[in-house]
Amino acid sequence: MSRFRVVRSVPLGPDEVWRRLTDWPAHGRQVPLTRTRVLTPGPSRVGTRFTARTGLGPLGFDDPMEVARWEPPLGDRPGVCRLEKYGRLVRGWAEIEVAAEPGGSRVVWTEELTVRGVPSAFDGVLARAGRVVFGRALDGLLRHGHRN
Repeated sequence: MSRFRVVRSVPLGPDEVWRRLTDWPAHGRQVPLTRTRVLTPGPSRVGTRFTARTGLGPLGFDDPMEVARWEPPLGDRPGVCRLEKYGRLVRGWAEIEVAAEPGGSRVVWTEELTVRGVPSAFDGVLARAGRVVFGRALDGLLRHGHRN
């Protein structure tokens, strides 16, 4: 399994950060050649399912996910959302944490995944690629800038 983590500090309140990071269709708009479709009626909660489709036309793959933990930030308590990935090609999980900090919020995105057919010898390459792709997606979702 490949594991990576992306951390950002942003000058936005935890509620706004949470809203942006749990706007599932917006995720698809941040990753090239990807569209995200929510499969269950809103609002998001445990059991919400969605699929990110990456590719062009028939050449691509689906990355189906389900919300397994949904705890929005509340007062001083950080928010945590855990997604379980259960696709044929990509399996694993992602966890998004949002906590208040002086001047805004701190986001920690941790993901662990396995890509079918990719030997474990490439876990490091997958982790580096994940940090780049999801770091850019996170920056796009947060849009108002960040401090690393």
